[in-house]
Amino acid sequence: MVNGSQRAVVTGGAGFIGSHLVEALVSRGYQVTIIDDLSTGKKQNVGKLLGDKVDLIQASVTDPSLLTKLFQNIDYVFHLAALPSVPRSIEAPLASHQVNITGTLNVLVSARDNGVSKVVYASSSAVYGDTPLLPKREDMTPNPQSPYAVTKVSGEYYCKVFQTVYGLDTVCLRYFNVYGPRQDPDSQYAAVIPRFISRALEGNPPIIFGDGEQTRDFTFVRDAVEANILAAESDATGVFNIGSRSRTTINELAKLIARLLATGVKPIYQEPRAGDIRHSLADISKARQIGYNPKYSLEEGLKETIREWHQ
Repeated sequence: MVNGSQRAVVTGGAGFIGSHLVEALVSRGYQVTIIDDLSTGKKQNVGKLLGDKVDLIQASVTDPSLLTKLFQNIDYVFHLAALPSVPRSIEAPLASHQVNITGTLNVLVSARDNGVSKVVYASSSAVYGDTPLLPKREDMTPNPQSPYAVTKVSGEYYCKVFQTVYGLDTVCLRYFNVYGPRQDPDSQYAAVIPRFISRALEGNPPIIFGDGEQTRDFTFVRDAVEANILAAESDATGVFNIGSRSRTTINELAKLIARLLATGVKPIYQEPRAGDIRHSLADISKARQIGYNPKYSLEEGLKETIREWHQ
């Protein structure tokens, strides 16, 4: 636990991962400022938390003067604000660049200028691209396959340079397919798990792009949150994979969700999507060195997700 004087900013804090992180920080005694333009985040994700310990500023990381003002007397910045989604970035690469690259640069400059202790940056396993070698290790050369992946690896390079040149401690967390409660199923860019659950509850078949034999390393959101706090409160700097240690085919995922929801609906298969990678699995041995130990199996995480869906 930390003392009550610790202050953090969470950019994108009204979003899916960000809102869970804000909850965890508050439970540890942090004073938290959320910066979120609510383009993909939702106020109801953090509504119950707002008050003495938590402020929500509706603003964008593309506003550098505001960031400089809000980062005063802040210990840690958790930078999760981004335009997510590979398909979205393929449709609108310029918007992805402005928020994900220029926005990250704004965050780093403001953190440097205010003497912030550390920036924890949300990166992505997308930076690895479709390199056939598994599991993915942090020392592999990035091979981005989409504008989104380019924005994430660019942010990592900026973090590294700001540490080397300006002495600003930074940690980059490469998330592998984070899922859990509050993940939006309604966006056209929705991730596979909320989309499958939502369709199953409506009695509709899951839609699988490709043959369904592609694999993913699904990471429960509370494990990802724990990684953020470990990254901030330890001496860690650099790049870390955040995954679950196991991979699952999309066909297996569809069967598991059907079993948990007791539906007999069979998937529909469509053409593969541009920019999607074939296989993904994290080597998390480096993250283990700072105490990261994922606690949730895919089935346990799905049960938690489905339980909160019904509340």
